[in-house]
Amino acid sequence: MPEGGETVKGTAASHPNNETALSLSRRRKYGVFHYLRRDWELYVLLLLPLMMVLVFKYASMFGLTIAFKDYKVARGFWGSDWVGLQVFKDIFAKPDFGRAVRNTLLLNILDLIFSFTMPIILALLINEVKNLIFKRINQTLLYLPHFLSWVIIGAIAYQLLSEGSGMVNNVIELLGGTRIPFLQEDMNWLISYLAIGVWQSMGWGTILYLAAMSAINPELYEAAIVDGAGRFRKMWNVTLPSIRMTIVTLLILSMGGVMGGSFERIMGLQNKATTEFTTTIPVLVYRWGIESGNFSRATALGLFQSVIGLILVLTADRIAKKLGEDGLI
Repeated sequence: MPEGGETVKGTAASHPNNETALSLSRRRKYGVFHYLRRDWELYVLLLLPLMMVLVFKYASMFGLTIAFKDYKVARGFWGSDWVGLQVFKDIFAKPDFGRAVRNTLLLNILDLIFSFTMPIILALLINEVKNLIFKRINQTLLYLPHFLSWVIIGAIAYQLLSEGSGMVNNVIELLGGTRIPFLQEDMNWLISYLAIGVWQSMGWGTILYLAAMSAINPELYEAAIVDGAGRFRKMWNVTLPSIRMTIVTLLILSMGGVMGGSFERIMGLQNKATTEFTTTIPVLVYRWGIESGNFSRATALGLFQSVIGLILVLTADRIAKKLGEDGLI
């Protein structure tokens, strides 16, 4: 009996529920300060990024009240008059507002279609490369544009695509063709804007997809080969379903930027000859806030942009759950 009793006792102690209860009892015994003393170096390392989040992401939200005031620098924050939703009514009545919303949605939806799908395609192609040295070199070269600022990318784009002295147009003319105004005509500018954005972001966007692909069970590919699947079939029936959750998660997060966009990208590629698509919400925030000094209007426009972005993310998350995905929340 003692031996049997010891066996039963040992089995009960190894049960997952008992292990969880034991872990909770140890936490209650030691308390929070025990772990603070034991791992204080890790908490100190966490302190700086935590403070940055609190100061720049949460404390700064107090300034959103400027959107509901007739803010004057001379009067200060507390001395400015409260006007409620009047600032929002003013910006909604501006002709530039409707144009900015239209251009922001157009540019970001097209950018989402091309710049979101290209990293997936590129990751599928890189995943099929068997030569590791060639694979690493290509990955490094494709990552590099992500680390260039849009000022540099804009300068390179005008050196290559300018109608007057651009290298690409020089080659076209040398081959007997006609010079193309890549950046000096509205529709051509839009196409160039999207193509440059894909080039800049597609390499960096492959990182998460390649990481997800590395976790796929190799036995799935072996089973597909036994069934006679070629490379395309393996990508379609094994790889894509295995990284579907990653794709859905990144797509939901990308929906938050549909009403945003990159101010630096617009400013780096715009010029006086192309003004049809360059008035976007971030550009208006800059013009109204920095150039004109109307901080209430700029804050209200930025708040409108953020609220719409949040609604889009929550809506996309709800739709994903309705379709059987896990979603974000």
